[in-house]
Order: sequence, then structure tokens, then C-alpha cells
Amino acid sequence: MASDFSFTPCADDSENLKVLLVASLFNCAVVKSADSGTVYPCATFGGKTVFGSNNICRLFYAKSGACNVGLLDDVLDLEEFAVCSFTRLKPKKKIPPAILSDLKANLEQLSLALSLINSSGERRMYEFACLLVYPSLSRVESISKESIPDSLTAVMQICREHSCFSKAEAALKDMQPSCVVAPSSLGPLPQVKIDILTDGLVNSLRILFSAAILHALPMATRLSDTASDHAEAVITRCGNAKFGDFQCNNAMKLSKLLKSNAEYTGSSAPKDIANAIVASLPVNSVVSEASVMPNGFINIRVASGILISTLAGIVSHGVRPPLLEKKRVLVDFSSPNIAKEMHVGHLRSTIIGDALCRMLEFCGHDVLRVNHVGDWGTQFGMLISYLQEAFPDILTTPPNITDLTKIYKAAKERFDKDEEFKTLSRNNVVKLQAGDAACTAIWNLLCDISRKEFQRVYDALDVKLTEVGESYYNEMIPPVLEELTSIGLTETEDKLLLSRLPHFDIPLILRKSDGGYGYDSTDMAAINYRLKTLNRDWLIYITDAGQMGHFHKVFDVAKSAGWANAEQRLDFIGFGVVCGEDGKRFKTRSGDTVRLIDLLDAAKDRMSQSLRQRKEEGKTGLSDEEIVSAASSIGYGAVKYFDLKQNPITNYIFNYDRMLDTKGDTAVYLLFAYARVASILRKGVDEKGFDAHSLSIEELESTISLDDAAERALAFELLQFGEVLRSTLNDLMPNKLCEYLKEVSVKLTDFVTKCHVLNSKETSSRLILCEATRLVLSKLFTLLGIETLEQI
Repeated sequence: MASDFSFTPCADDSENLKVLLVASLFNCAVVKSADSGTVYPCATFGGKTVFGSNNICRLFYAKSGACNVGLLDDVLDLEEFAVCSFTRLKPKKKIPPAILSDLKANLEQLSLALSLINSSGERRMYEFACLLVYPSLSRVESISKESIPDSLTAVMQICREHSCFSKAEAALKDMQPSCVVAPSSLGPLPQVKIDILTDGLVNSLRILFSAAILHALPMATRLSDTASDHAEAVITRCGNAKFGDFQCNNAMKLSKLLKSNAEYTGSSAPKDIANAIVASLPVNSVVSEASVMPNGFINIRVASGILISTLAGIVSHGVRPPLLEKKRVLVDFSSPNIAKEMHVGHLRSTIIGDALCRMLEFCGHDVLRVNHVGDWGTQFGMLISYLQEAFPDILTTPPNITDLTKIYKAAKERFDKDEEFKTLSRNNVVKLQAGDAACTAIWNLLCDISRKEFQRVYDALDVKLTEVGESYYNEMIPPVLEELTSIGLTETEDKLLLSRLPHFDIPLILRKSDGGYGYDSTDMAAINYRLKTLNRDWLIYITDAGQMGHFHKVFDVAKSAGWANAEQRLDFIGFGVVCGEDGKRFKTRSGDTVRLIDLLDAAKDRMSQSLRQRKEEGKTGLSDEEIVSAASSIGYGAVKYFDLKQNPITNYIFNYDRMLDTKGDTAVYLLFAYARVASILRKGVDEKGFDAHSLSIEELESTISLDDAAERALAFELLQFGEVLRSTLNDLMPNKLCEYLKEVSVKLTDFVTKCHVLNSKETSSRLILCEATRLVLSKLFTLLGIETLEQI
């Protein structure tokens, strides 16, 4: 800042007005921070340089004899100015007449605050600072007595009659404060380490501003308003990009807490607190500007250098995951039933589970993908009996069974109508549980047929799972129930073994009255095995929302039994219903449940028709063979994205036309955006001979420029990859990643529309930006389980 800067207060800026009044009253210099642009009065006392209106008032308060001058270090908030470098400014001695009319409103507010001061003289430092400054308004030549509210005049008279005030006024005549330029630092800055590529942009800002809060206000960690950590910075996107990229919003909350804290003697104004936080910001390459708003919000502008270095890092090293504590995770998802085909109801569990597993694996967690298939239960006695009747030689000549649903329906009809068949079925259940060879062989046949049908779906969706069915836990159930009983977590009622914690509305049935076991007992054995034998740190169960109560009871009993400690995380993701256009469960026209493989094939066929039409219109160069492959990728991807973009807990209407639309928030639009940037990059190589991967990271950084607003907006969006992924996994909501994928694609479209890439003096820089975007988009699609196409 130039040394001849002329400081003029604004009519609506009470803080600048206060600075001017203090400078006029005490004949102080006025200096301005070269970093933040904030203006302060400055004085020297006893060899100590003091900044800030409140500090200077406290200094005179100490000299007046109201407190021990030796305690001056405790009185002054010097850490507020620890990182500011100042340039001296020339103060004006008089208030411009144009703002006199605006003083009344300010003074009325000050009058109300001053009226609360204890007239006994026992007041805190900041209260006395106000007492010193504002009663001195009458000494400023430009203000007439008529300009001062009567209420404030009365308070001023009381203050003047106080002995402390008279001593302070006398001390003014003895002091000759020097006009100085402040040193660049009055204290050590906090030291922090951040890696923008692994910590993510928002988390990096959170680390920086949290360190600044702790440095400026060490007592922030001791404030006891709530259990929240007041020293952790609250970072949000800035509502208006012209003010900045992000905001730090802690000052307002800290202000309220500090006002009621007897230990704190500094200013509790949100703006002062915000200035102190900005002044304590560690040296870093992330923040280029941090400006304080009157309400205490800190607007943050990210440095262009960090945008450039991050883009270069993405191109040079690939897209890296955020830095997270590595955990041993088990995800229980999909879970179809043996002898039943997968239907539309299994879609959400399978897709959500696979996407979360991909994200967890990318972040370095040890992930077990568990398919808890329903391969045990009374229905198998019914199926075994039916197959023995329908195929008497089933053990020597296994039939070619392809439609298990038809067999299941036929067996269920016999079971419901024929008592003799029902008795036979129940006997076969007992035989199966006892290990009867014939029953076990038919059961294995049923399981093998089902697995082949399941795998068709998993192959289409590119989903990998390890089957660990209900039967796996059979032998574990008795010892688990014995353990629960030994620690007092079970009770017996009408021959039922129950587990009923005080808050349960309905207990878990751990053993039936006939001695058999059901879902509750299997799930308790499974969670015991997963936590204690597999030693998993984090369990995630993904089923329909109707099972939420059941699984939370299972979690609560496991915690009460001591199987899960405070460090282990148990999560349930309940999802809503896939509905038809009528808002009811999605079914075929005949009212049957839609087979999942049929639903996927329909999406593929519709996409194939669309691509063939594009070929007829000359809009694509894909061959017939490539159209078949592309239709699968886009069709299956469209189904996945349409599901994943929904909040898991909500129901949604399944509509092929909307999910396959080339416009709007669909996988088709997003894949077209990816193919477009891939095409631009191919032309960059073919026509311009430019390949970003041929450059070193230093060459990449020196080539990139982000002068256009659309360039910066796209680069800024790419930087948020790590934080979005971190937030997605923390909340277990894949729709957050879908929203981010859409935002990147929208910013990309805006960029390539507004900025010429291949015919510009910035072609090399813009091709690098395109490649960084392509890499981020590719990773996002991969994490969602959607295959990308280089050409459509």
C-alpha cells in the first residue's frame, strides 16, 4: 500500500469510524495491513508497539492506575496482529461533515451498550475501552452537542465524573506516542502441513483456518456452549462468486460465546474476531485473499497457483484419493434369495453397495463385499418336495431348470392347498438341517441354478461379490445365543428366546418356540462373526428401508454385548422403493414383479435403437459392432446413474425416457460430455501435436494459465474432488458424487462453449485443462460403476 494513502471513514462503517476517533483523540498513527487491508490505530508505550482501538484504550486504562502496568501483556490482544505487515497511513483529524448525520444512529446503539456498564467501576477491560472512546466524542471538533443523543450525553457525564476517566485524561497529556511502521510479525505463526491433492480443497482450508482460530483464540477449545469443537473452522461455499470462493463462518458463533465468558477480556465483536483469525492464518499457498465482512464472515479466495499446481498434479500423477484413516470394512449388499430370480427390488441394494465399495477401495480401505444370500429356511423343504415329485430321478439325471420363479410359485401353491404336501415339506426341512444327503444334493442344485442367474445380472452391472449365505452361520448360532444369555441379554417367554433392550418396541426372536432359528438369530450370529472373527472396523448393511428397525436392534444388542467398541462403526443404509408411473411398486403390465435382467436389457435395447437412429442421421461414426457395445455401456450406465443420483431413502419413479434423455441430469448427457472432451483431446494430438502427458509437472505448471472466468470455474470445480468423495463416504450417500459429476460436466460444457480450445493462443493450456477434466470425469464414472466411451 502506498505511503501517501489517505484514510477516510465510511458512513456505514462503525469500525473505521472508531479508528478515526481513537487516532484523533490520542494523536496516534493509523496503519493498514498489507495482507488484509484492515486499518488500525498504532502507538508505542514503554518500548512496546500497540495496534488496535481497543488495545490503545486498554493501554491508557493501565497507565491511569486502574490496573498494574506490569500486567500490560495480559491486557493487550497482541496475537490479533501477529501476521500483519503494516504500511503507515496519514490520519485525518476531523470527521467529514457529510457523515455527521449518520452518526446519530451509530451513537444510539453505542448508548444502549454503554448504559449497561456497572457504575461501581468494576468493569472488564473492553467495557472500559468503550467508556474511554465514545464519551470523548464531544472533544472532536466536528461534532456539536446537538449531534449527540441525550441518552449518550447522560452516560458521558457519569463516565467523566468517574475517577478512572479523569486519571486517564490526565495521562494523555504526559504521553507522546510515536508514529511507527509495525514490524511484519509480532509472534510466531502456527505451522501446518497440507497436501491439496490428498486433503482436498475444503479440508485444506479447514485445517488452515482451524489453526488460525486456535492461534488467535486459544480458549476456543474450552468454550462450553455445546459439545461441538469451536476451534474447528466452518468452511462453506461462498454464495456469490464475486465475493470469494469460500467462507469461514466461525466468528459470529465465537462472538456469542465470548461475550458470556468471564475469562475473555478482548473484543467480542464478530468483525474483530474475524480479523484476529485472518491475522493468524498460517503461511500457505492456498489462500490468496481473506477479507472480513462487517458481520464477521471471512470471504476466501483460492490462489490461482494452487489451482494450476493441482491441475498439473492430476495430469502428471492421476486423480488421487483423499487422505483417510484406513479401515477394515465389510459391506453387506444385494442379498437375493436362492430359488427366486433377482427383481427390480434388488436393483438399489446392488448398485448402491457396489458404488460405495468402489469408493472405499479407491480410498485404500480393506473392503469385503459380502452377498448375504437367502439360502436357508423353511421354503427349501417346500421346493425339495416339489422337485422330488416333478423329477423323481433328479439326483441321477438333473433337469435343465431355467425358470426357478415358476417352480417356486407352483411349490407354494401346493404348500398352501395340500396338507399332506405341507407335512412332507416340513419333514424335508428337518432332514435338510440334519444333513440328509438327498435333500442336501437338491438344495445344492437349487443354489447352483440361482447363482448362474444372479451372475448374469452381476456381469451386466460389472458387480463383484463374495457369497456368504445365511447357511454359513448355522453352526455359529447356538454359541452366540449362549453368550448373550450368559451376560443377561436374553429372556424366555412362551418358549421363545428373546432379546429385549429397554427401548425396543418389539424384541428380537433369537429362538422360536419349536427350537428353530430365523432371521434374527442368523443376523446376530453374522454380526458377531464379522466384528469378532473378521475383526472389521466398519460394517455397512444395505437393504430396503423397511428393515431399518430390525438392523438397529441388531446393532444395539451387539454393542450391549460388548462386541462393538467405540471405534467400530455400524451403519445401515435403507433405500426407498422403485415405483412405476402410478407411484406404486414397479411391476409388469400383468402385475408381476419386474425381473432385473429384463429391466436392464430393455434399457440396452432402447439405447441401441437411439444409437442406430443417430447413425442413420449421420450423427455418429460408430460401427454396428460398436453400437452393440455402446448400447450396453450407456443403457446399463443410465439405469445405474438414475438410481444413484436419488437420495437413497427416497422412492423414485422408474422412467426409461427420462433416464435415457440426452439432455439434463442423465448418464447419457454426462457420457456425451466425456466423449466430447475426449474428441477435443484426440484432435489436440492429431492436429496440434500436443499431448499433455509428454510434459513434466514443471512444464505443465508453466504452461497453464487461467485468465478466463470459465477456465477458472472449471479448474476450481476439479479441486473439490477429494472433499466431495470424503463427504460422500462420511454420509454414505452416493448421490453427492453424482451431483458433483453433473457440476463438473456443466462447468466443462460452459468452458468449451465460451473458450476456443484448438484455435487459440492458449491452446496448450486449455488442452491441459481438458485432460485434467477428462481424468476426473473418468474416475467419477469408475467410482459409480459406469463405463465411459471415448466416442459416441
